[in-house]
Amino acid sequence: MPKPHYKPESFHLRDSVGYLLKRSQRLMQERIEGLFEQQGFTLQQWVVLMYVHDGLAVTIADICRDLHHDSGAMTRLVDQLESRNLIERRRSEDDRRVVELSLTAAGTKVLDTLVPTACDALNTALEGFTREEVKLLQSMLRRLTGRLEELVPYSATKSYKGKTL
Repeated sequence: MPKPHYKPESFHLRDSVGYLLKRSQRLMQERIEGLFEQQGFTLQQWVVLMYVHDGLAVTIADICRDLHHDSGAMTRLVDQLESRNLIERRRSEDDRRVVELSLTAAGTKVLDTLVPTACDALNTALEGFTREEVKLLQSMLRRLTGRLEELVPYSATKSYKGKTL
């Protein structure tokens, strides 16, 4: 039996970890979207570029699975990035049916301008937190994510070419 951190008789949504995480995520998203918009990008475009850059995704299907995003909409988004010469598609050498994504030099250069914007937004949001508190928060969120991956039937953790994505 799990340790009861919540009890039905005293439960309030505003104190729920899920609510607090979702609200924090939404507020951060709105802040970063406004900053990226000034640079001619959407947050979703940045997320795709970062997924490819950090090796979290190799294909459009990987991104769709992890973000629970519609494949048609994601294909259109990747089309936009490709038309801007920020990302390219290539047939996999191991499996010609698979189309892999990679950043172009221009895509890497764009990230060099967008990542500092994201870092500034995160640092501003975390103002007043100590370095130790931020590391503790990251550690606790990783633990929570790991636990949820154990509990959810389809885990967002994937493997491609022997790498955990």
